[in-house]
Amino acid sequence: MVARAVSGRGRVLSELSRATRAEIDRLRRVPRGRPADVPRPGPAQESVWDYPRPPRVERVAKRVRVEFAGLVIAETTSALRVVETAGAPVYYLPRDEVAVQHLTPQPERSLCEWKGQARYWTLRVGDRTSRAAAFSYAEPFEGYDAIRDHLAFYAGRVDACSVGGVAATPQPGGFYAGWVTPEILGPIKGVPGSEGW
Repeated sequence: MVARAVSGRGRVLSELSRATRAEIDRLRRVPRGRPADVPRPGPAQESVWDYPRPPRVERVAKRVRVEFAGLVIAETTSALRVVETAGAPVYYLPRDEVAVQHLTPQPERSLCEWKGQARYWTLRVGDRTSRAAAFSYAEPFEGYDAIRDHLAFYAGRVDACSVGGVAATPQPGGFYAGWVTPEILGPIKGVPGSEGW
């Protein structure tokens, strides 16, 4: 992908290669289905079907924590979360509050039609390794610059994640990095039959 950073605003689509822009446009236009019987959220619940598309970045006031191999890998009260229709929230922790000495960059990359190109990181503590346990966006697209210098962890690839002291479980399916806490109401993308959501 060829692009230059735009100060304070992230990369702009007009500066990407024609092929990359075409792929992003295709992904953004993919029709999304909706299950027939999405339950209404009750008090203190959030439905993933009320989250927007394109995704929204939100500040998180609660303490967010990641543990692996007996260590606290990250802990912050300055996290961000990205919410998108049908998915559990993805938590982004400031890089300077992550034990980055335990992270090794991987060659794999992926493209999000909204946020840009993700880089993956393997987590190593002693003799324990979790491949592609985290990811980041070094040069996010316009509108997502807030997640620059942040890392997101897959809840299923570490030993424990929590938000406000409440344990989080992985979003179903293993592909998405959302964290499911008790107030999050589905159905959530990743369950069998959700390929068109």
